[in-house]
Amino acid sequence: MGKIRLTRRGALSLLPALMGRPARGETPLGVPGLYVADRLTALALRGFDPVSYRLGPTPAPGVETHEFTWSGLVWRFASAANRGAFAHAPEAYAPRLGGFDPEGVAGGRLVEADPLVAALRDDRLYLFRDADRRKRADMTVIDAAEARWPLLRSDAALGG
Repeated sequence: MGKIRLTRRGALSLLPALMGRPARGETPLGVPGLYVADRLTALALRGFDPVSYRLGPTPAPGVETHEFTWSGLVWRFASAANRGAFAHAPEAYAPRLGGFDPEGVAGGRLVEADPLVAALRDDRLYLFRDADRRKRADMTVIDAAEARWPLLRSDAALGG
């Protein structure tokens, strides 16, 4: 019988499942981060390349050969260049509000979003639950979500 190996990604995938809540990690500055991710694989953005949202009309799927671990999650990229850009400035490319829907965050709830329903607002990436929420998300909603996010993130990180 063959040996069973636990890969780096496999080990990371166990953390969120054991915690029973969205994956958490530390940002490079030591500030607690909270991002939506697959609970079994710790894969952020369902494997879509976060840099690609700025390069074309639709996000590109990342590939396993171009992975980067940040904030306790595995991020995939379409190319080594995109991985390098993210590694240099991850907070510039990662979705705002932890990848949660801005309308939900503005209302005080962590509502999971669809990585295929995204928009850049003020050069920041936001993900939405559906196209209707994206249409409704004017800067008033975005500003309200940004204002509420630090408290909501802290509550979630504490398990509240």
